[in-house]
Amino acid sequence: MHILVVDDEKDVKDLFLQKFRKEIRQGVVSFEFAFSGEEALVYLEGQNPESVLILSDINMPGMSGLDLLQHIRKEHPQTPPEILMITAYGDEENRNKALQWGANDFLTKPLDFNALKGKLLK
Repeated sequence: MHILVVDDEKDVKDLFLQKFRKEIRQGVVSFEFAFSGEEALVYLEGQNPESVLILSDINMPGMSGLDLLQHIRKEHPQTPPEILMITAYGDEENRNKALQWGANDFLTKPLDFNALKGKLLK
């Protein structure tokens, strides 16, 4: 499984690589990281987006995760990638928007990595 993590906080990369080191070593998952919505779109242009699972933060400067979600859903309406939205703010407005605009799931920070593994590695 190929996962693109989109988050403006650069320390997220080290955290994911540490929490999934066993699964990475076993070849179960691989990660790419984008530190903005714009960077994620550039990355997806060079990929088969249908093969990428996206974990995106909502609150980022510039293009927000919700903007990224809308853009991806418009660009790939036939076979959209699975997109999970992550935010430090578990408010209903963001949750409803994310799900209404096509997010597959909504997670809050701090992430429960055991629960996340359960969702991703089912």
